[in-house]
Amino acid sequence: MQEKYHPQEIEQDAQQYWEKTAAFNVTENPGMPKYYCLSMFPYPSGKLHMGHVRNYTIGDVLSRYRRMQGYNVLQPMGWDAFGLPAENAAMQHGVPPATWTYDNIAYMRKQLKSLGLAIDWNREITTCDPHYYRWNQWLFLRMLEKGIAYKKTQVVNWDPIDQTVLANEQVIDGRGWRTGALIEKREIPGYYLAITQYADELINDLDKLPGWPERVKTMQANWIGKSYGVDIIFPADKLSGTPQDLKVFTTRADTLMGATYVAVAAEHPLALYAAKNNAKLTEFIEACKHGVTMEADLATQEKKGMDTGLCVLHPLTGESLPVWVANYVLMSYGEGAVMAVPAHDERDFEFATQYALPIKRVIEPKEGEIYPELSQAYVEYGVTINSGEFSGLESQAAVGAIATALKQKGLGKKRVRYRLRDWGISRQRYWGCPIPLIHCDHCGVVPVPDDQLPVVLPEDMVPDGSGNPLVKSPSFYECACPRCGQAARRETDTMDTFVDSSWYYIRYACQDQGSTMADLRVNYWLPVDQYIGGIEHAILHLLYSRFWSKVMRDLGLVSFDEPFSNLLTQGMVLNEIFFRKMATGRISYFNPSEIDIHFDEQGKRFSAVLRADNQPVESGGIGTMSKSKNNGVDPQELVASYGADTARLFMMFASPPTQTLEWSDTGVEGAFRFLRRLWRLVYSHLQRGAMADGQPLAETLPPELKSLRCQLHQTIAKVTDDLDRRHTFNTAIAAVMELMNELAKLQDSDLTARQLMQEALESIVLLLSPIVPHICHALWRELRPGTELLDQPWPNVDPLALVQDDIELVVQVNGKLRAQIRVPKEADRTTIEHMALDHAHIQKTITGQSVKKIIVVPGRLVNIVV
Repeated sequence: MQEKYHPQEIEQDAQQYWEKTAAFNVTENPGMPKYYCLSMFPYPSGKLHMGHVRNYTIGDVLSRYRRMQGYNVLQPMGWDAFGLPAENAAMQHGVPPATWTYDNIAYMRKQLKSLGLAIDWNREITTCDPHYYRWNQWLFLRMLEKGIAYKKTQVVNWDPIDQTVLANEQVIDGRGWRTGALIEKREIPGYYLAITQYADELINDLDKLPGWPERVKTMQANWIGKSYGVDIIFPADKLSGTPQDLKVFTTRADTLMGATYVAVAAEHPLALYAAKNNAKLTEFIEACKHGVTMEADLATQEKKGMDTGLCVLHPLTGESLPVWVANYVLMSYGEGAVMAVPAHDERDFEFATQYALPIKRVIEPKEGEIYPELSQAYVEYGVTINSGEFSGLESQAAVGAIATALKQKGLGKKRVRYRLRDWGISRQRYWGCPIPLIHCDHCGVVPVPDDQLPVVLPEDMVPDGSGNPLVKSPSFYECACPRCGQAARRETDTMDTFVDSSWYYIRYACQDQGSTMADLRVNYWLPVDQYIGGIEHAILHLLYSRFWSKVMRDLGLVSFDEPFSNLLTQGMVLNEIFFRKMATGRISYFNPSEIDIHFDEQGKRFSAVLRADNQPVESGGIGTMSKSKNNGVDPQELVASYGADTARLFMMFASPPTQTLEWSDTGVEGAFRFLRRLWRLVYSHLQRGAMADGQPLAETLPPELKSLRCQLHQTIAKVTDDLDRRHTFNTAIAAVMELMNELAKLQDSDLTARQLMQEALESIVLLLSPIVPHICHALWRELRPGTELLDQPWPNVDPLALVQDDIELVVQVNGKLRAQIRVPKEADRTTIEHMALDHAHIQKTITGQSVKKIIVVPGRLVNIVV
């Protein structure tokens, strides 16, 4: 065994062995318990970042641990390869998105392999590969047949620079999240997936996921947004020229008698009707189209509106109510209209106050003082007042009574509704999966026949920023109608890239299947036993994946209800931010590796300077690693300098996986020192030669060795629990470090002591192998020549080793820890008191003082009161 620890040499040797033996390639084995561990696949942006390293190391630790426990472990990898960033990069570099994407995949694959991940690379998938997205298209056509996929025209958010539709979540303060362009509202036809058909199941099945964080389940439930309310019809007031009735949905029908006006969205048919001969209203509606699109933003924006001149009738009183266009009503939510009850809704109150509209109080608290003035809206439930025959009812009873009255008049009924909206998957851009439809002047919209799938996206195009190049490419869109044979046009919209990631976890199980989307292997591997990814995917990706798998289940393709049994959302990786404000007002950011930190004699930091010019820089504190703040750490530099095992160890030791991790150069160096120390400990032991296989019997050991062996097996028990149940890798590593501290004190060189050292070192290598597999691969070969680490099972706890003849107690004086003593396990109270008082440090502490009382807590402590 070489004396020095050389990580690059050791890691190259281990990785070559794993590749040569196809160590992590797996097939289905019904005779073994299976474990499918999956980390969310990366977008091939060009380089891994430390968030990737953390994510994939967590998955690798769990995969290797389960493998040692006798599980048939699948850990695959692939690439979420379609999307707008590739188009933007293509425009910047003048190359096709395909070239940029495949080059990045090659580089990032090399980076991932350098981390020593136990991945079955035979199952690698790339979502921009026609062999993969063929099945996106095939399932879309099945959804079309079932009525789950359909076409409709809807008002959407249009980014005029990227020339594409944006989801509401991608619009910030009325501007595109990426371009900053003012968003336009446009009516565009597109294709939708009826995820709302599964709303009840999606919300109810959250109860089937005890292995998910409660926070994530709550976020999903809130996004689906199941609510119980009443549909109400406000009849058209023909005298005012209103052409149609107005429908609203409300969860507060108990406040109906307090409605003093109705408000509609700028795109509502009544608003557009009223604007036909009203230039000012037309101008106001156009301004609203550039407003906010998120519900959360509506609460804080200034409320603006305009009277349409139209009126509707109150469904119960017949009172004429004015119809206003208001910027706080969105067409995409509900019916695009609200009944306004200013006394009991904060937004309505603010609007009514601004425009001097009537405010009528109809709810008061059940108990306590009635608020004397309408200085703010009272939004709680209570008892109805000023509500005619419905006065005096508690809110819930009032809802029922009012709903019954509306139903009798044919003007309303109770209804369950959802905040969730159907999923619009059409994107007016190039680098995505083509939608497999053909437009024929004679036959209408015609599905591409299955035997003509996939509709292949040409990979040689370079977008120029002027919209989707497919629209301008006759070689793509010109085709013959499959039904009548006449000239027709292919659909040029592509699918939302969330489609690609909504089922990739299924395809890993049957990556080489060419004739069907999923085969019986899927039902062996799925559902995923452990899914790992960032909290930013807590809603859309996970929701869409759950929906997609349920559709596949209903089509008989899979047999499971939920795709991910357990979910771990890892914390972000943080680092310090350094910057300068330039004279122009622009801020320049500098990487922490370019900064020198200066400390005073007390070790307190007093300055930070840029190494290049020795001039000061400012600190922006600790923030998430990002390209924009230039505070990232290149994983390749870290691996090149310290080795992959150091990177893995630091990532797992710095904090629990679900919490944020603050980057620390000293922490990295500490991880490297620990691995060198481990190497030296094994080297020192083996200088006398490895011991033969066999364990010493606990009852034959002297007390010191028996105590050490007890700690060894306590460590095995703790590390097993930390990896298996708690997923707290940092505490597992800490327990091994404590054990190594005790082993370093072992000076005995007799046979028994060396047997114990051999057992302990073998156990440590096994315990650490999921976390730092390369060094453990090498050390095992030295400790057990002729055997391989990958063939070894997880170490078992020896119950006999945990049986102790004596126990350790802490000794306090007046509640402060002063010493520790070991006493016979069966010692009585008097013996324990004497042993505590006789301890040298305790004698020194209480000298000259009288003992008033001694408190003995069995098995824990002794407290001497003086």
